[in-house]
Amino acid sequence: MTHSNFERMLELASREFDAKNDPAQLDVNEKVMKRLLRLHPATMSEFDDGNGPVVWILVIPTTLDLMNRFINKKITETEILDLTHPGGTYEAIYLCSAMVLEEFRGKGIAKRLTLEAIEKIRKKHPIQSLFVWPFSQAGNGLADTIAKTAKLPLLKRK
Repeated sequence: MTHSNFERMLELASREFDAKNDPAQLDVNEKVMKRLLRLHPATMSEFDDGNGPVVWILVIPTTLDLMNRFINKKITETEILDLTHPGGTYEAIYLCSAMVLEEFRGKGIAKRLTLEAIEKIRKKHPIQSLFVWPFSQAGNGLADTIAKTAKLPLLKRK
């Protein structure tokens, strides 16, 4: 039995991040999605190949203070969202997640979607930095490429 792209994306999220069992990670649900959209409409992006989603991107605009607190392990991923206020001024973008079905990897889709999201947020906010909590070598490489292309410094949580 073949799974839909949507089901495969959910399986990928569960396998790669296991957010339901890690309170430090953001568990994306309906409430979280609504909160993200209140921060900025570009926080969530997806690419659909006509058969459902094959790429999901999630970025969180926030403050430099919250970025530094996260990088220094003073707050969790969930707290970034909880402490970022809609309508505020954002100077940093958290590259939260990029999920790509295996057969769509290496095609530049995640890079394009992420850069588009950053540019949309930059139109209204003085973004000075990007930050990431890399979970994989591919994610780490994507974050490096995004930062270089966007000409923004990248901080990494170890």
